[in-house]
Amino acid sequence: MNSRAGLCDESHSVRIKRRAFLQGAAAWGVLLLSAGRPRLVRANTLYLGAAAPPATLVTLDGETISTSELLGQVIILTFWATWCVPCREELPLLSSYAAEHAAAGLRVLGFSLDSAAKLREVNRVAKSLRFPVGLLANSSAAGYGRIWRLPVNFTIDRAGRLIDDGWKDRKPSWTAERLERIVSPLLAGSS
Repeated sequence: MNSRAGLCDESHSVRIKRRAFLQGAAAWGVLLLSAGRPRLVRANTLYLGAAAPPATLVTLDGETISTSELLGQVIILTFWATWCVPCREELPLLSSYAAEHAAAGLRVLGFSLDSAAKLREVNRVAKSLRFPVGLLANSSAAGYGRIWRLPVNFTIDRAGRLIDDGWKDRKPSWTAERLERIVSPLLAGSS
């Protein structure tokens, strides 16, 4: 019986060591797999006054425009969709404002959340706008989190700092008053 008890103790010890080894191997596996993945960005990781996350718009005609190339200009990133009623109201106002202030250094980049299947509708809307538009699916703006509310906009100053975070605005749609309050001072040189 003693030899049997010794065998049980040894078997139990082997099982504990095997379990510890497997748990350690699994932990290392998860760590190694996640090391190559981009960090999940959430809307609450954006900070006003900090460097704005990079964004790249691939326009409907294939041009690539990166925010890093626009340093020295005021940039508005606008996220919209053809099915979004507030977006349809906001886009003409933003388009007019962009055209009026382009010479002062304003650039607006429009990211449509529509699918490629809706490309005809996106093109129809884009033709009426005076700023470049592309599909978010073909572009890159991961640093702004998962876009789930529309419209949502972000404003970047001439130094590349995030000045307005659309996630934190109670009323994120652009109005003439909101553009004058947030964007016009940046264009005038005071931030």
